[in-house]
Amino acid sequence: MPIDFKRHTLSNGLTVLAEVNDDAHTAAVGFFVKTGARDETPGIMGVSHFLEHMMFKGTDRRTAEDVNREFDEIGANYNAFTSHEQTVYYAHVLPEVLPHAVDLFTDMLRPALRTDDFDTEKQVILEEIGMYDDRPEWRLQDRLLEEHYADHGLGYRVLGTADTVTALTAEQMRAYFNQRYSPDNLVVSAAGRVDFHKLCADLEERCGGWSPADAARAYTDPAEQDKRIGLKQASVSRHYLAMLCPGPSAQDEMRYPAKVLADVLGDSDGSRLYWALVDPGLADEADFSFWPHDRAGAFMAYASCDPGRAEAVEAKLFATLDMVQGAGFDINADEVQRAVNKLATRATLQGERPAGRMQALGAQWMYHGRYVPLDEELGRLMAVTVDDIQVVVGRYIFSPRTVVTLGPESTS
Repeated sequence: MPIDFKRHTLSNGLTVLAEVNDDAHTAAVGFFVKTGARDETPGIMGVSHFLEHMMFKGTDRRTAEDVNREFDEIGANYNAFTSHEQTVYYAHVLPEVLPHAVDLFTDMLRPALRTDDFDTEKQVILEEIGMYDDRPEWRLQDRLLEEHYADHGLGYRVLGTADTVTALTAEQMRAYFNQRYSPDNLVVSAAGRVDFHKLCADLEERCGGWSPADAARAYTDPAEQDKRIGLKQASVSRHYLAMLCPGPSAQDEMRYPAKVLADVLGDSDGSRLYWALVDPGLADEADFSFWPHDRAGAFMAYASCDPGRAEAVEAKLFATLDMVQGAGFDINADEVQRAVNKLATRATLQGERPAGRMQALGAQWMYHGRYVPLDEELGRLMAVTVDDIQVVVGRYIFSPRTVVTLGPESTS
């Protein structure tokens, strides 16, 4: 049977989407909240991620143990994540228990937010921050975003800092929840074998009384500029390099050739950086990626290597990127076709699973406010040409660049 797209909006603004496939053997549902680190203020940095944790700490109807036990009892593959731009709660289940999963999520999304639970979970968050601070790659990325985006929300740390999380109060979290977890700032996305009429009826019963708060995202342009920062750490034994520069946004039509360009230059296997740095053994890792954000975007380059090869690796990395600019542009049709084929295969494999389509539907609606069938997405990708790549390179010349390095305190 063909896939059937459905959409419904509750009277309070909550949007419900589904790709119904009666031939599927499973169903997936996700609750997408348009809030993340970029929607915070410096004083409450980390509250979005902290709040995600608190959603699993119980409600007026369920204890934290009840929530986890019931998900286990229905055999759900469930989780949640927070990024700079969204917080998502999702589950992949058998179709007959989808209503139970929806009941769990709708209950969770109106949490008790008890002060005792808040104080206990704060220690868990602080331990998580400490764990990531011990990882060179995360320390490097956090500093890179902070330096590149400066005071812009995309530069805030998703986990927050030890200082901001320590200072955060339960009252501040409750105020943030009331402001951001508004039905008009939330999308429910489902895919697979879904009874859409029942899904909407269940959501109307459980969420129809939620009051809209007119949540909105503030949009400002990042003040990007050339910058270089060098960090040293005694416990680090490798050299790490990361670079961030402007790229197309999630809404920009150039996002398709940007994806292909990033794959040509920096995919983990068979890209230009792979052959220039990883295959000959100069670097342990080297990649170039495209980060499309809401009305903003970036390209990121990354490499790690022996400290003694730091200068050679950096020179080769930037030479590889600069080779495709201006009159030296030399990307060919064969490279583009290989990259397109890889990207199309990945998208198709993801799209064959209800969980993959659920994630795609929710994200697309968050960024575009419209339905994009998998066939359309693949068609746009397959249509990318060398000329399209050249337009992206001409518009986004990998500048201005923010470069951050991290290495041992001594290379002797």
